Amino acid sequence: MSRATRLSIFPLPGALLFPGMHLPLHIFEPRYRALVSDAMARDRRIGMIQPSGPGEPPPLYATGCVGRIAEVEALDDGRYNLVLEGVSLFRIVRELDVATAFRQVEAELLPTPEEDALPFARRASLEQEARRFAERHGYAVDWDAVARLDDASLVNGIAQIAPFDVAAKQALLEAPDIAERAELAIQLMQFFGRHDGSDTVTLQ
Repeated sequence: MSRATRLSIFPLPGALLFPGMHLPLHIFEPRYRALVSDAMARDRRIGMIQPSGPGEPPPLYATGCVGRIAEVEALDDGRYNLVLEGVSLFRIVRELDVATAFRQVEAELLPTPEEDALPFARRASLEQEARRFAERHGYAVDWDAVARLDDASLVNGIAQIAPFDVAAKQALLEAPDIAERAELAIQLMQFFGRHDGSDTVTLQ
């Protein structure tokens, strides 16, 4: 069953998090330093979500991922280095009217489905397209380590680190299962592989 919860959110274009995956973050803006301090004093949870357009505050996509602060390094000047561990996808029910510098929402936590293994041919196509994409963009990849990843870690890892645009990344996040996310990742690598990447949004 889904359930409602209050979340402090960190809107960041290009930054995806999936349940069971990790996302390193460098926090320097005062409002998000305040968010981290608040999260550390409470439940260590931060809602990662992408803005859906420009503006201040920017509009938000409806779906994001709750991250638990798994590692934190507090720097002397007030900045933080974090590693978030994905806990659950969420869907915004409504934004709350709050006095904090950071935004808060009422959100519905979404169940994490049990995933079937990818068919062998789909997995092979995904690895082959990832190799082509990496070669086109000049990425150094440990392919032996990639081959040892389970299907979800491979597909979600590509979704997190590949330099796709915000809308493409959101489509990957919202894919209903790992098989559809894998197929979409293949299509996106084929499409973005034909471009030099200069017009895409990359992870910060």
